[in-house]
Amino acid sequence: MEKLTTILSTAIPLPTENVDTDQIIPARFLKATDKQGFGDNLFRDWRFDKEGNINKNFVLNDSRFSGNILIAGNNFGCGSSREHAAWALADYGFKVIISSFFADIFKGNALNNGLLPIQVPEKYLNQLLAKVTEKPSTELAVNLEQQTLKTPVGEIPFEIDPYKKTCLLNGYDDIDFLISKKEKIEAFETVRLSQ
Repeated sequence: MEKLTTILSTAIPLPTENVDTDQIIPARFLKATDKQGFGDNLFRDWRFDKEGNINKNFVLNDSRFSGNILIAGNNFGCGSSREHAAWALADYGFKVIISSFFADIFKGNALNNGLLPIQVPEKYLNQLLAKVTEKPSTELAVNLEQQTLKTPVGEIPFEIDPYKKTCLLNGYDDIDFLISKKEKIEAFETVRLSQ
């Protein structure tokens, strides 16, 4: 995984609430077992009509909006526990998702795949969505080390599990983290075996 320390980016506003994992990546695209290519079908049924034509009214198809940050409505990632939803968002290029609430399993899947979910108060979220929608060139600054989100709406702290923070800062998945502790593990085993 890529290291994630600071992100300075414009954002894409998606004010829809209760976006479930089937809307993020429809079930018919879950046949692959590696993470590559899922971004092509991110929000597939919203980005394209049934004939495969681009839906010009959907925000990801609006050239005014771009960036590595998705600002989503409340209760993002609800529904089934498919990890493919996080794969699709990351493969599309998102590094940060901001919402006022995330489904627990989605949040865990996002963190496990190098995607930072930032939970903010609902009032802050609504103001941020309005600001970015009104002015698409608005830049947001995320500092993972300091756990802060800075926007024209204000600077606020955010919470993250300390272990997952370490993994994101270093670009580790769970196995990489264990490998990073190899010397300590070997030293511990040597002491235990000598007793």
